Amino acid sequence: MKCPGQDMQYWTPGAIYEVACPRCSHAVEFYKDDTSRKCGHCGHRFVNPKMDFGCAAYCQFAEQCLGTLPEEFAAQKENLLKDRVAIEMKKYFKNDFRKISHATRVATHAERIGRNEGGNLALILCASYLQKIGTAEAVRKYGQPTEADVSRESVPIAETLFRKLGANEQLVQRVCAIIASLPDREDSIEANVVQDAETIAGLEEEHKNSPLDRSRLAMELADSIRTESGRHEAREIFAALGLL
Repeated sequence: MKCPGQDMQYWTPGAIYEVACPRCSHAVEFYKDDTSRKCGHCGHRFVNPKMDFGCAAYCQFAEQCLGTLPEEFAAQKENLLKDRVAIEMKKYFKNDFRKISHATRVATHAERIGRNEGGNLALILCASYLQKIGTAEAVRKYGQPTEADVSRESVPIAETLFRKLGANEQLVQRVCAIIASLPDREDSIEANVVQDAETIAGLEEEHKNSPLDRSRLAMELADSIRTESGRHEAREIFAALGLL
């Protein structure tokens, strides 16, 4: 059976349209299921800007369905995957809104820090959503788990969720390597960004429950924050709370 989105009998008016070539502005005709086309005027090949690649971010049959995906789509595919990972994280935690809120808060900080640090946002955000997904399993096994215990239990759960989404194996391994390395202070942009976001989110939540002492906060930030962008993010967050 052909995917309904790619079957012409289900198409509506507007499924065939013209797009201006980004290089020469010449009109190029696209069918809505064209992943890319070559401009007949200047020869430039470019990605269909109106195509919804959402399913291709997680479907293992994407290339059979859509054809060989253009190189320009690789980064977009990874970025779309993070949205699916966020959904799977929420499904996994079910009604544990505290854990969902924490992971979302970490990802929000990580995205801002990562943009400024120049890290791979797909890796950063996927790791942010999943870095503590093994907390309950770690508590079950160890009672009072360490950060290393949580990371150790988070990796196989993250791998299972990724494979459910049909994610690229290289991306899976890179994200899991970040999760596994977090307690050991791995010197990579992505791991440092995720750790900074986790530190900031943790201190925010601690302050919400019991106001932080200013001197202790300053010491925590000086000892724990790894990136300049993380320090900037922390200053903005805690200055707004009147703590800096």
